[in-house]
Amino acid sequence: MPEKNIDFGKFGARGIRGSDAVARKLDELAGGIATPVTVRRGLMARLHYLTKSAHARRAAQDAGLTVTDRTLKAWLEGGRSPSKANLARIDAAYRAVRRQNVARHLLKRLNRDGRGTRVEIHPLDQSQVARPLQRVVEYRTMNVRRWDRIVGSWAAGDYQGLDDAWTTDVLPDLGSQWGQYEYVTNIGFAA
Repeated sequence: MPEKNIDFGKFGARGIRGSDAVARKLDELAGGIATPVTVRRGLMARLHYLTKSAHARRAAQDAGLTVTDRTLKAWLEGGRSPSKANLARIDAAYRAVRRQNVARHLLKRLNRDGRGTRVEIHPLDQSQVARPLQRVVEYRTMNVRRWDRIVGSWAAGDYQGLDDAWTTDVLPDLGSQWGQYEYVTNIGFAA
């Protein structure tokens, strides 16, 4: 049953929601520009990515980058620099557009024609929990064959949908103890 761990961490357990760990891993697999947006090279790379086509510009506007063409041109030519708020918007728009662009390819790699991808689930950290209150939770592996809802929610930036897909489509395959893996230290998979 999802949301069974309402008071997670009450006795000292540490970890993150499994869906957040999946989102981090998908972001890592999506790759992208490594140079930070605060450095001129990183800013220019993001701006070129967001303005290279009409489709990219529309997606950037949908993602929250709503500046005039004149301002955009001044940024690209180096005449003006974006404010901190605009730098954050540029970076967020870049990540959103990048996710949309790589989602289809990533989905194909993860589904592997129905064979799926092997996922490693590292349990929550109970080192700070008193011994009598600790659960027996072990490292688990499983093969996930249905990535459509997970990748679709991730690409759309719908974290609630991603959490629903992870906790209702994937975790129950672990059997009766699946609620113990709602929070984890890490989730790993390769595509």
